[in-house]
Amino acid sequence: MPSIIIKTADELATQRHAGELLASVFTMLDGFIQPGVTTMAINNRVEDFIVNELHSRPASKGQYDFPYVLNTSVNEVVCHGIPKESEHLKTGSIVNVDITLEKGGLIADSSKMYLIGDVSPLARRLVKKTYEAMWKGIKAVKPGATLGDIGHAIQSHVEGNGYSVVREYCGHGVGKEMHEDPQVLHYGKPGEGAVLKEGMVFTIEPMVNQGDSRIKTKKDGWTVVTRDKKLSAQWEHTIAVTADGFEVLTLRPDETIPD
Repeated sequence: MPSIIIKTADELATQRHAGELLASVFTMLDGFIQPGVTTMAINNRVEDFIVNELHSRPASKGQYDFPYVLNTSVNEVVCHGIPKESEHLKTGSIVNVDITLEKGGLIADSSKMYLIGDVSPLARRLVKKTYEAMWKGIKAVKPGATLGDIGHAIQSHVEGNGYSVVREYCGHGVGKEMHEDPQVLHYGKPGEGAVLKEGMVFTIEPMVNQGDSRIKTKKDGWTVVTRDKKLSAQWEHTIAVTADGFEVLTLRPDETIPD
C-alpha cells in the first residue's frame, strides 16, 4: 500500500494559501494568453509573477532537471509541452498551461485549458467534456470513497462522450514534494484502490484524447503527443479530502463547483 501523507490543519492552511496564489496566476494569464504570444513568453511572465509579485517559488523549475516553470501543451500535445521562443499560439489552437507553486514549504498544482481565438466546435467540445470529467472525479471525493471511485467517474464520462483516457499519466499526492503517494488513476472500478481519508491532498488531472488513447514521447525525451495526432485536453486541480467531502485548493475566482 502507498504511504499516503495526512496533512495537519496547519499544513492544509498553508497549502490552501499556495492554492489561492496559484489560482491568481491563471487569472493573470487570462489577459495575457492570446493569438501570437509565444509559449516561452507565457513561461517568462509566469516566473516573474510568481517570484516577484507573489514572492513564491515555481516548484516545477529544476524538478527532474526541467529548466522552465510550466508546461505548455498545444493541440495534440498530451502533456509536458516545453515552452519555446519559436512557438507562437495560433488562432484555432487549444493549449494546456500546467503550473506549480510552492509557498511556506507546501506545493499547489493546477492546469487550465485556453482556447486561442476562434476554436472549432469539435475542439471546444473536447475541452468542455474534459473539464466536466475532472469535476466528476472531484465530486467522488469524500472520506470512505476509494481512488477507484474517482477513476470510474472520470472514465465513464470520458468514454460515454466518445473520447479516451490517457492511462500512462495520472494524478498524484502533493505536499512538501510535488509528487507524493497516492497515484490517482483516471480510470478504474468502484470500490477499488486506497480508501480516502480526511487530510489527504492530491491532484485530479485527466488527460483526454479526441481519438484513441495511444501516446508517444517525442525525441526531446519530454513532450508527449497523441499517436494519431488528434487533439488532447487536460484540466487539473489540487484537492483536499475534508470531513464530509472535498475542498478544491486551487479553485479560481471564475469557477463555481458544478451541481
